[in-house]
Amino acid sequence: MNPGLPHGYRHIGEDRIRESVGLSYPELAPGLTIEHRPGRTVTELDNLLGAALSGNVAPIHTDAHYSSQTQWGRILVCSGVTLNLVAGMTVRSISGLTTANLAVDQVRFTAPVHIGDTLYAETKILTRRASESRPDTGVITCHTTAHNQDDTSVLAFTRTFLVPLDADAVRDATHY
Repeated sequence: MNPGLPHGYRHIGEDRIRESVGLSYPELAPGLTIEHRPGRTVTELDNLLGAALSGNVAPIHTDAHYSSQTQWGRILVCSGVTLNLVAGMTVRSISGLTTANLAVDQVRFTAPVHIGDTLYAETKILTRRASESRPDTGVITCHTTAHNQDDTSVLAFTRTFLVPLDADAVRDATHY
């Protein structure tokens, strides 16, 4: 941590700072909870692109007339889109320097997400250990939850990934 600088920035020269991506291994301590901001409003384009890229042709995700006849009364955002948006919201802080994702487990969609909903995410670090097979990396396991603008829980999952043990060395070598 650099004295006189807000967390998340490093001095890289006189009168020059750089934003840091990803917390370091020591900072990702079990028990730490991170609120990811800003929130992310789900757009129609998000949903249509996600459905198209995944090949999910279910009319509940793409056909407004069909969807209006369902219990939801409107288009339901594809669950893969919801998962990807929320996971993406966490990257800047928890896995910005990841070298590999190892697992996404216990995925639970707890309420519907609709176009126009704003999602907010929170991650709690569960475990941290040095990797047995890659001595320069650590294994982080965390639990992420998301809720909408009405504070309704919409998603929960656990994720495990690798991060470098020496984040500053990686940042120096890659200009991050």
